[in-house]
Amino acid sequence: MNERSVPPAATTFSRVCWLFGAAALLSPGCGSGDKPPEQQLPKSFSYSEERPQCDDFRPERRPLFGDLHVHTTLSFDAHAYDTPASPDQAWRFAQGEPVAIAPQDDKGRGTRTTKLALPLDFAALTDHGDLIGEVALCTEPSSPKYNIERCKAYRTKDGAFDMALALASFTPKRYEDLCGADGELCRIWAKKRWQVMQAAADKAYDRSKSCKFTAFVGYEYTNTRGVSNLHRNVVFRNDRVTALPVSHFESPTEWKLWESLDSQCNQRDDGCEVITLGHNSNLSNGHYFYPSWKAGLTKAEAVAKAKLRARMEPLVEMFQHKGDMECRNGLLGGAPKADPLCNFEKLRPVDTELCPEHKPGVGGMRLWGCLHRLDFMREALKEGLSLEQELGVNPYMFGMIGSTDTHNGTPGNTASANFPGHVGLVDDTPLKRLGSGTVTHDGIINNPGGLAGVWAEENSRDAIFAAFKRRETFATSGPRLAVRLIAGWDFPVGLCADDKRDLKALKSGVPMGGRLPAQANTTAGPALLLHASKAPDGEAALGKLQVIKVWLDAKGAAHEQIFDVAGDKQPAAVDTKTCTAEKGGHDALCKVWRDPNYDPTLPALYYGRVLQRPTCRWSQRMCNGLPAAKRPKSCEEAQKVVQERAWTAPVWVAPKT
Repeated sequence: MNERSVPPAATTFSRVCWLFGAAALLSPGCGSGDKPPEQQLPKSFSYSEERPQCDDFRPERRPLFGDLHVHTTLSFDAHAYDTPASPDQAWRFAQGEPVAIAPQDDKGRGTRTTKLALPLDFAALTDHGDLIGEVALCTEPSSPKYNIERCKAYRTKDGAFDMALALASFTPKRYEDLCGADGELCRIWAKKRWQVMQAAADKAYDRSKSCKFTAFVGYEYTNTRGVSNLHRNVVFRNDRVTALPVSHFESPTEWKLWESLDSQCNQRDDGCEVITLGHNSNLSNGHYFYPSWKAGLTKAEAVAKAKLRARMEPLVEMFQHKGDMECRNGLLGGAPKADPLCNFEKLRPVDTELCPEHKPGVGGMRLWGCLHRLDFMREALKEGLSLEQELGVNPYMFGMIGSTDTHNGTPGNTASANFPGHVGLVDDTPLKRLGSGTVTHDGIINNPGGLAGVWAEENSRDAIFAAFKRRETFATSGPRLAVRLIAGWDFPVGLCADDKRDLKALKSGVPMGGRLPAQANTTAGPALLLHASKAPDGEAALGKLQVIKVWLDAKGAAHEQIFDVAGDKQPAAVDTKTCTAEKGGHDALCKVWRDPNYDPTLPALYYGRVLQRPTCRWSQRMCNGLPAAKRPKSCEEAQKVVQERAWTAPVWVAPKT
């Protein structure tokens, strides 16, 4: 609905009522003399920039979909993979325009075209903040270093791998032949690229009342020490940012990153605000969440560090094109009972060596070394409960997001049908995508990636960033499944049938990402309102809703339990030759659920998981499209069917003291 179809004489409040009066979630008051909904449900954010309130403003909040992990030709690896897409082109792709991707023709233009079925609501382009000056010096012919041997080597097939070796060092140093003895030349050229990145985001951001698209300024911090993944994506609230991206060279640990960002941005008085988003803990050999940072610290020092991490990194990736990070069966020190849905989109084989509990490994970026239980979110959530018992602070109190990590400049390109790949020349043909990969990326074990979801009042930087900070987020494995969890103590059983259910629940409860205070004089479990709706651009209906509970017992041991709360009892069958599935399923699911085993004296958390009905995996669709004689062996060996899904951020329930 556009602005011209709204009654021109309407007040702000009546305009909101008129626009959304037919929707299911408006508060009482529209069409009456009651207070407007903005007063009944306080706004969760304030504006840090000059802009009007969005016409589509909903006090109860609505789901928005985006991608916060995207690389363009400015990234050192994407450029080496022949990716032609500029930041401007990537921003246009996110808003629904087609983009040309690798391979390039002799004029530097992409020779394949791809397009989103539906535009995204928001995105961040996260080109590598590390090496952006070096790449500029090696790829712009006007550069004084264009013809040195290192730059010539970079402009070859394996240039990305060689250039990135410095990022694996524990004491990283810039290349002196390229940057000079003090590194200043690379910082000068990095600043030029950083300004290009900011200008592109500013141009893409819709500051009008239409609020069609939100563009965040961001970059990736690429700490790969020991060839283990410790990368973070850095996202700013507005156009006030740091003078340069804080890189692995200046801040060789994640703690230095957070301290630098905090001092260079959050502590300023001009409205600069920044957070980091964790990604690919599944490639960290346990380092991502292993609490080695406590070693040698007093309790007060450990508490200060835990508070810094909790404040600076409120979100982590649950899913992206390099795999699922929720959970894994058979981990040393992990849950004794298997969750069959933990087998979803794993990169490492079942017989991968397991790390000792107190000794993380190395090499995970290249699928080397051991797997640690703390490579996965559910185990990290348990660790957070334990650390809170010890320190009084939970440093792993995070919300979930999904992302693509595309290196084609194609944010949100997660469709399984006709998946064009994400890594330029590395996977630009069906046989490469179905193959074993290269020295830097993998083939058939990867997937099209996921999406980040938020519940926000409107589609603006401030509203969405506020959702990031309060962790009111959800992750999807690709489809636009909208899922929400709200926890309280007194929700009626019939709340799902109420067309104002979310507003009523929010008035007495807390949304996902929050902490539910203990309830005095009760042993009844918290009431969880969990609901989901199918993807508007998806072929599959919903299958079931689940609640995952994580808690500590009286001795401090961690436990987990999965509850099926609504939907199908059995997954539907899929004909993998035609990729057709049984009819049935649900357009929407909703349940008010109470924990039958609740103990008010024990710390616990709950998160929701919604499953689509089974569909063919992207690789099976691609195999079906090839002549039988040209199908690689992987077509027979790879998993043929998947259940796409979405996860809510947890709600933490405080124990009664």
